[in-house]
Amino acid sequence: MKLKSLIAGAVLAGATLSTSAMAADYIVDTKGAHASINFKVSHLGYSWLEGRFDQFDGQFSYDESKPEASTVSINIDPASVSTNHAERDKHIRSDDFLDVAKYPSASFKSTGFKPNGNGGATLSGELTLHGVTKPVELAVSKIGEGKDPWGGYRAGFTGTTEFKMKDFGITKNLGPASETVYMTLHVEGIKQ
Repeated sequence: MKLKSLIAGAVLAGATLSTSAMAADYIVDTKGAHASINFKVSHLGYSWLEGRFDQFDGQFSYDESKPEASTVSINIDPASVSTNHAERDKHIRSDDFLDVAKYPSASFKSTGFKPNGNGGATLSGELTLHGVTKPVELAVSKIGEGKDPWGGYRAGFTGTTEFKMKDFGITKNLGPASETVYMTLHVEGIKQ
């Protein structure tokens, strides 16, 4: 009886270890600045205004053998917006655009992950910005994964999406060429 219990325990432990070895949780490496959230908006149709959010954090779960179970959660401080121009950044923080006094946080939470067979995937989720939550899709691709020089393990992805400002209640009209925000995210996570 003891032998059966020991064998059953060993099998259960082995199954648990192999399951946990497949799925991995990662913290987005913002401390080492190995992640970024960037955006661009056409300026009157003549050039691109580019910027980023300097303060954010997040985590993701990824299992290469079952990528459809992947999850992502990102929190963004919209007051950390930076376009390398102090007066413009102040205007973007105002109630004309992000209204950071009224809406001090933004976030993305995934709702689905569908691999497309060519190394990429579609990440579905809910983006909350300017107090409005809407579904968005990101075209994502895995950059790579492996051991780092400090004894840890990392995985990195990039993703792009676009949305209309008015869909998130931002109604400042800069003309039709400036209605769409194009976002690019670069995320490197440290395995926990």
